[in-house]
Amino acid sequence: MRLFHVSEEESIEKFVPIKPYREDLRDSPPLVWALNERCLPNFLTPRDCPRVTYHIGRDTNQNDIDKYFSSTKSIHVVAIEQWWFEKMKNTKLYIYEFNKENFYLQDEIAGYYVSEKTEIPIRKIVINDIFFELFRRNVELRILPEIKSLSEEIRKTSLNWSMCRMGNAREI
Repeated sequence: MRLFHVSEEESIEKFVPIKPYREDLRDSPPLVWALNERCLPNFLTPRDCPRVTYHIGRDTNQNDIDKYFSSTKSIHVVAIEQWWFEKMKNTKLYIYEFNKENFYLQDEIAGYYVSEKTEIPIRKIVINDIFFELFRRNVELRILPEIKSLSEEIRKTSLNWSMCRMGNAREI
């Protein structure tokens, strides 16, 4: 298993644990967050870009696959709002890879792993073309006028999903 952190920052030399912002984790110690390779596409967008992401999991039913995937070659979808197209086209990302030794699973569906120790990346991968990187990973990219309605639909499915930066999503 490989673990990663995605950033728009080019030269992070170490990741120091920070106190989680989420209310449900307020009693947690400071953490360094990473994600597994399966869920890496969820973060292949500009940081503040609202997105609805979902992938096929072991409990996903065929009806949801048929309804929410347009290709049999894809098992992962990233949906963004059309307003973010230009920003995504012009953003460079840096994927920092970690040694997995100090990390433990925080959320299996989201692919989140955490460490309570300062972590030094073992490798940095530069992504100059986010669209190419998603397509290379057989991720279906959807560019929509709005994503809030899709978010509400996906929450009711058998798919594994993650909604990020939805506070930045537009109302239509």
